[in-house]
Amino acid sequence: MIAPLRRGVRHNRLGERARGRPSGRLDVLGILAYGGLPVATDEFLTHLFCLVDDRLGARPKHPQAKLWPSEIVTLGLLCALKGGSFRSFYRWLARDYQPLFPALPDRTRLLRTLRAHQAWAEDFLADPTFFTVIDTYGIELIHPWREGRSPQQVGRKGYCGHRWIVGIKLCWLLNRRGEVVAWEWKTANVHDQNFAALAERFDGHTITLADQGFHAAHGDPSNLLICKRGVWNDRMVVETLFSLAHGVFGLKHLLHRRAPYVSMRLAFTSALVNALLTLNHQLDPTLDPDAIYLHMAQYSL
Repeated sequence: MIAPLRRGVRHNRLGERARGRPSGRLDVLGILAYGGLPVATDEFLTHLFCLVDDRLGARPKHPQAKLWPSEIVTLGLLCALKGGSFRSFYRWLARDYQPLFPALPDRTRLLRTLRAHQAWAEDFLADPTFFTVIDTYGIELIHPWREGRSPQQVGRKGYCGHRWIVGIKLCWLLNRRGEVVAWEWKTANVHDQNFAALAERFDGHTITLADQGFHAAHGDPSNLLICKRGVWNDRMVVETLFSLAHGVFGLKHLLHRRAPYVSMRLAFTSALVNALLTLNHQLDPTLDPDAIYLHMAQYSL
C-alpha cells in the first residue's frame, strides 16, 4: 500500500528510505544516490513532491479544491517528464499511482487545473548568472501535410533545425549551471531575432551569449553578445539541454492543439529542468554546488 503524498507525512516517507526499508514498487528509474542503490519510481515521486512542497511554501488551498498546490505542481512536472499525450499520462497515473493522489480528479478537470495554475511553475525559475545563454528549439505540433486543415491551428510552418516543421519555437535563457532563467515561445515562422527581448529583460544583470541568428539589423540589446561559430563554446550547454529535453521529455513533438495548453506544458517543462538539476545535488550531496551536472536520463519515466 503506497501512502498518499501529504505535507504531514512526507518526512516519514523519506525516513523510511533512509533506514533502508524496501520500496513499494519494483520498476526502477536508475542508479541515483544512497550508495548506488536503485531508486524506485514511487521513491522518486516522493523526493520530487518534497522538493515542490519546499519551493512553494505554505501556499493556501482553495476551500473547494481537491488537490493541494504542491500536488498540482508535482502532477504538472510529472506530465512534462512523462511526455507524450495527456491521455496516456493520465492512464499511467491513475493505474499505477492513484494511492499517491487519492483526490485525483478526472482527466479533463486535471488538465484544466494545470492550465489554470501554470504560473506556479515560475517559482522554479533560476536567477541569472554573469553569463547566460539563449537559443531556440523547434517543436512540431502537426505533420506538414495537415497544415491549414483547421482554423484553430496553433503552429506555423518554419525552418528549424535544418528542416521544415509546422509548430512552434521554444526559447530558453539559461544560466551557467544550465538552469532555466526565462522562457518564451512563438510560432515556428518567427525569426530568432524576435526573441532578443527575452535577454533584454535582464539588461544590467547578465551578459547573454547568442548565435548570429539573434542579430537584428536595427540593433541588438546592449547585454546581448552575438557569437560567431566556434567562439564562446560555453553556449553548448543550451544544446545539451535541448538534446535532453528531446530524449528524456519527448519535447520534440507536442500533441496539444490550443495555445493555453501549449504554454502550460512548456511552463512545467521549464520548471522540471530546474527541479531535476536541483534533485541531482540533493540526492548526491558530494557534488560541487557550482558544478554543471546535466544528468537527467535516470529520471525518465
